[in-house]
Amino acid sequence: MTTKAPTFTQPLQSVVALEGSAATFEAHISGFPVPEVNWFRDGQVLSAATLPGVQISFSDGRARLVIPTVTEANSGRYTVQATNGSGQATSTAELLVTAATAPPNFSQRLQSMTARQGSQVRLDVRVTGIPTPVVKFYRDGVEIKSSPDFKISQEGDLYSLIIAEAYPEDSGTYSVNATNSVGRATSTAELLIQGEEEAVPAKKTKTIVSTAQISQTRQARIEKKTEAHFDARSLTSVEMMIEGATTQQLPHKAPPRMPPRPTSKSPTPTTAAKAQMARQQSPSPVRQSPSPVRHVRAPTPSPVR
Repeated sequence: MTTKAPTFTQPLQSVVALEGSAATFEAHISGFPVPEVNWFRDGQVLSAATLPGVQISFSDGRARLVIPTVTEANSGRYTVQATNGSGQATSTAELLVTAATAPPNFSQRLQSMTARQGSQVRLDVRVTGIPTPVVKFYRDGVEIKSSPDFKISQEGDLYSLIIAEAYPEDSGTYSVNATNSVGRATSTAELLIQGEEEAVPAKKTKTIVSTAQISQTRQARIEKKTEAHFDARSLTSVEMMIEGATTQQLPHKAPPRMPPRPTSKSPTPTTAAKAQMARQQSPSPVRQSPSPVRHVRAPTPSPVR
């Protein structure tokens, strides 16, 4: 097996402890060969000689430091160092010892959310309390243990549950319990993971189909208009050719010649003669009786006196 430098799969977390209670630091370390582990406080090596009653252990990659009864003098920066032939790694956290107590309190609660299948999901809470609360995550009442699929992490008062790749069966009611020596608090939320079929609503599919049909209809209309346009242009061109041909032939035609009027020395027929000729040419002459002429006498002027 090849050698591997030490790495922290779970680093140290800061601790707030009530004076007189126990304080525990824990880290998970990997590496080959198995690394050698040492602890420090404010840069000074820790051992049973320098810190009476301290308990230090390293087994199966888990390094622990336990102070059974803490005092204010134990406050400071604690560091764990892992070393092997391939390298070295360190992790540091704070220990704060206080005489006050406070029950757990959520400054940031769980939030219900919806996510798509295959995406990463992160559930965060912020918890305060003195002593530092013990925080656990649950799904539908069953405790979730940290694993490659469900990772639980802590950064100060921020606790997170990270689902690397969510699936519909991960949907459910998630809760966080925070407990210390003086109290307990709980936060609950719903998580819904949508499958691939649920990710695209049916209404959106219908809209896509309608859009395709509209595009086809518009394309057909454009083609018809284009054909009609070319037909109209062709017809206009033919008409222009015919008109041009006619215009070119017209100048070659001679104007019609009018026969000359015959000259006659006979006198112009009178009106009576024209009437007589009209009666002879008419197929159905109509006889007209002459209008009676009345002879009216003029009034006799009266004598002037």
